[in-house]
Amino acid sequence: MNNNMPPTPLSTSLSRSARETELRIQNIMSGPKRRPPLPFLLLVFSLCIFCGNIVSCQMAPPADLSAPDGSRQEETAPAVKGSAVPRLERRDGAYTFLLTAGTGEGAPADAFMVLCYDTQRQTAGLVSIPRDTLVSLDGQAVRLNRVESGLEQCLSHTLGIPIDYSIDVDTGGFAALVDELGGIDFYIPCDMDYDDPAQNLSIHFQQGPAHLSGQAAMEVTRFRKNSGGVSYGDLSRVQTQQQLVEALVKKMLSWDSVTKIDAFVDIFSQNVDTDLSMADMLYFARRAVNLDLSAGLETATLPLGETVVSENRSLGEAPDPEPVLELVNRLLNPYTQELTLEDMNLPELDKTENR
Repeated sequence: MNNNMPPTPLSTSLSRSARETELRIQNIMSGPKRRPPLPFLLLVFSLCIFCGNIVSCQMAPPADLSAPDGSRQEETAPAVKGSAVPRLERRDGAYTFLLTAGTGEGAPADAFMVLCYDTQRQTAGLVSIPRDTLVSLDGQAVRLNRVESGLEQCLSHTLGIPIDYSIDVDTGGFAALVDELGGIDFYIPCDMDYDDPAQNLSIHFQQGPAHLSGQAAMEVTRFRKNSGGVSYGDLSRVQTQQQLVEALVKKMLSWDSVTKIDAFVDIFSQNVDTDLSMADMLYFARRAVNLDLSAGLETATLPLGETVVSENRSLGEAPDPEPVLELVNRLLNPYTQELTLEDMNLPELDKTENR
């Protein structure tokens, strides 16, 4: 987020007051739920923070938080879920978020990320979880994108960490935000040539630097294979999505003008479904101004092992236990101690193969 943003009220270039903007976002948060469709992901979390920061920068300066006797009034920290592992205690200031998006109205989620943000250490870990990952659900191992309900609980149980908040997004918001920011500069990692008339989808890019519109950015995130049958791979697709979203996040959070706040709030209202309250967003916004995305944010993809096959069909890909444990402890652990494999519930292959 832009560290040069003044901590004092802004009163010149806004078409709505801070209070009006806050009320608009509050109406968003209490509105009807929508089924989201493809990757907004970390961008959505940043948009939550951005909207909260715009409001907080227009509100009264920090001195107004003082009580009549001169003492400092403390904000109420957002609530956290209990420990997913009874023997482990939560670390103060560490929060976890599930970020999801899908491919169409009514379709299951297609992209998954878990984020852990430490507001005290000013670090954030973001882990993409491929949709074919096998997770534990009711004692069985199922593919992640086939979990129809209880996704937060399922991932919490599998990884051994609580999920405090969730954010669902709509693909239309991704393209709209790219266009609102004037496009995004991005390096296309390979030649992309794919046509699917059934989906009205045509993806054609050459490897190298490109300036992407919202529609073009959407096409890049959707690319999985060339028409000739050469597969790009699910992991490569996830990495490309991460890189594109990170580039867009950095551009959005370094945006120099707040004159487009109406447009950002409209995008938020039409495309985001989250259980973060307005107060929660303001709390995180005031802390995220100190988060250096280049140094404080680390991203990775959940390590997977072998593809599990039963009766000549692929059931999914099993998490690789030791690398998963190391990654979760490094990037997603909200506890005061490290997790062990016994604290997790990674799928057992023998149960999977018998399913």
